[in-house]
Amino acid sequence: MAKKTLTPEQAKLPGNEKISQLSLHQTDAEGQPMTTDHGVKINDDQNSLRSGDRGATLLEDFILREKITHFDHERIPERIVHARGAGAHGVFKLYQSIPELTKANFLNEMESETPVFVRFSTVAGSKGSTDLARDVRGFAVKFYTQEGNFDLVGNNMPVFFIQDAMKFPDLIHAVKPEPDNEMPQAASAHDTFWDFISMMPESAHMVMWAMSDRAIPRSYRMMEGFGVHTFRLINAKGESHFVKFHWKPLLGVHSVAWDEAQVISGKDPDFHRRDLWEAIQNGSFPEWELGIQVVPESDEHKFDFDLLDPTKLIPEELVPVQRIGKMTLNRNPDNFFAETEQVAFHVGHVVPGIDFTNDPLLQGRLFSYTDTQLIRLGGPNFHEIPINRPIVPVHNNQRDGHMRQTINVGKTSYGPNSTGQNFPHQVKVADGGFSSHTERIDAKKIRARSKSFFDHFSQAKLFFRSQSAAEAQHIVDALCFELGKVKTPVIRQRMLSVLIQIDKNMAQQVADYLGMELPAKPAQLNFSVPADGNPKDFEPIDKEPIIKNSLALSMSGTTKDTIKTRKIAFLVADGADADSISQMKKALEKAGATIEFIAPKLGSITAGKEKLNIDESLLTSASVFYDAIFVPDGDKSIKTLSAQPEALHFLNQAYKHCKAIALAGNAKELMALSNIKPQEKDKAKQDSALLTGNTSDMIKNFINAIAAHRNWDREKARNVPA
Repeated sequence: MAKKTLTPEQAKLPGNEKISQLSLHQTDAEGQPMTTDHGVKINDDQNSLRSGDRGATLLEDFILREKITHFDHERIPERIVHARGAGAHGVFKLYQSIPELTKANFLNEMESETPVFVRFSTVAGSKGSTDLARDVRGFAVKFYTQEGNFDLVGNNMPVFFIQDAMKFPDLIHAVKPEPDNEMPQAASAHDTFWDFISMMPESAHMVMWAMSDRAIPRSYRMMEGFGVHTFRLINAKGESHFVKFHWKPLLGVHSVAWDEAQVISGKDPDFHRRDLWEAIQNGSFPEWELGIQVVPESDEHKFDFDLLDPTKLIPEELVPVQRIGKMTLNRNPDNFFAETEQVAFHVGHVVPGIDFTNDPLLQGRLFSYTDTQLIRLGGPNFHEIPINRPIVPVHNNQRDGHMRQTINVGKTSYGPNSTGQNFPHQVKVADGGFSSHTERIDAKKIRARSKSFFDHFSQAKLFFRSQSAAEAQHIVDALCFELGKVKTPVIRQRMLSVLIQIDKNMAQQVADYLGMELPAKPAQLNFSVPADGNPKDFEPIDKEPIIKNSLALSMSGTTKDTIKTRKIAFLVADGADADSISQMKKALEKAGATIEFIAPKLGSITAGKEKLNIDESLLTSASVFYDAIFVPDGDKSIKTLSAQPEALHFLNQAYKHCKAIALAGNAKELMALSNIKPQEKDKAKQDSALLTGNTSDMIKNFINAIAAHRNWDREKARNVPA
């Protein structure tokens, strides 16, 4: 993608400030001579300096030494968690000002746009792992506001495994590859993870999310984001409101099938990164609306759960999400390492009007983020890396250290001072100075958890009960897969004891698959007990959810009204019907979808009098890369495809993964050769995502089927060897 340049007028616009700032650090070698890092022009970059053409290499070759030294030090330590990611630039635009809730400028300034940089990631895997691991996804947004940087560092799930940051190293050690053999990579289906989880009932709610379809999103562009923690909004009067942050994707929330995820991992482990990059490059800019759930400070204790507990969410039926603005990602990074890899997020980067609560996981993260950047990015000056610089000036008395870039002038580096007129000076709260919320604290110093944190199962029950039948079955299947990989029987048994607290029928299905008896409730469920503690004092509180179900917790209840950016495969060969292709292509592209032609081989095919260029062959592609399949009419084309096992596999696989399939005219003959089941005679039982007939007659229903994402009902009856 070409480097983005701005006119002087464009550069002054608020949303372009970060682009202008980054452009100061950009370099482009086009048309330029090669130099050393110090600007010396290089005559020969291909041969080392030697003592004779077959002699020893000379130590004085400073060009060789610089080149090799720089290469040897190109890599920095990867992130301990969230190592594999993808990023993009964009802007945030406010829908409505909220001065009654916060004095934060970017949440009140209606006229301008706030530049953002977003990084999506998996959590457990290394940088070289697959995008399609069953895992939580990071969703971190850096707002470059006029009051400094605000980092909303969240995930695609609204809760977390643990309640206290003290347990975070244990959690990550448990989910990472086992230390004796460094396996398995980017997977939680192993003994150490489930050993830990089975003794930590507080993780029950998050386990339901992690085993749900949310853990295998269709795209970064089609997943929700959450701030996870409860934060505070502070208005100009110093009044506080509790707030939960949400990102709602305008494309809807969609997943892939688990079998499909495994196939994609083998064929294109960069699937999510590529999807985000290509969407932005093609001008299909991803969009999310920023939502907030607001709770007055006076209502802190009105719920049957604790607002400070990071393993809990606020059901949207109790506190609706107010959508207050929209984020649009509209520019890919110019350099992955300089931007996506070096971007440093920190939950402690807040601006006036946003503050913290006493969430014990949040409190620990306030320390952890800075600490990890010190080693990963080389020292305390990571904020001077271009992608991390705020768009406002930085002035303080911090000095020196590794990789310092600022050249401070003047004699003073301390305060107060008289030699420098006491600059930089402190700022009054009224003039924008940050001031922590004044909260009354009257307590004893103690290592303990509030009893209000001991309800570990009510929201896990709520989540499972709120799923559609297909989603609930996917959770059962995921648990069977994961626990089926566990080799130690006692860990499986202990995990069944946790599952039975959530849903007995679910636990029974998992037990049946594992060939185990469903256990009674164990004498001790929670093993997170101090040395001097009594296990009975730490038993989970058993109670029912505050509401029966929540539509917002089911992906089936999210937006299903668009096919924008969906990729549709047209399966063709010579002799495909041109009218059939033209009608469907025109309708799908008008609705915002992308079309790709798949044929037995690359090059082009003849469709009537037209030549169609082929995008992918059956050898290089697979149905898992597409959201739906269309086979146009045309006897010659259908005859060719019928003789291609790869074409039949393409259809079988799409059918197995519950995708929309449209077979125009005589293309329905492929059904008899494939393992696609014919339609039921009873219209009420017919597969709404399997269409046959004239192209013009099926267009509307095909678009509706693609918008619905999948026909998960097909899973009940299908048995396709794909």
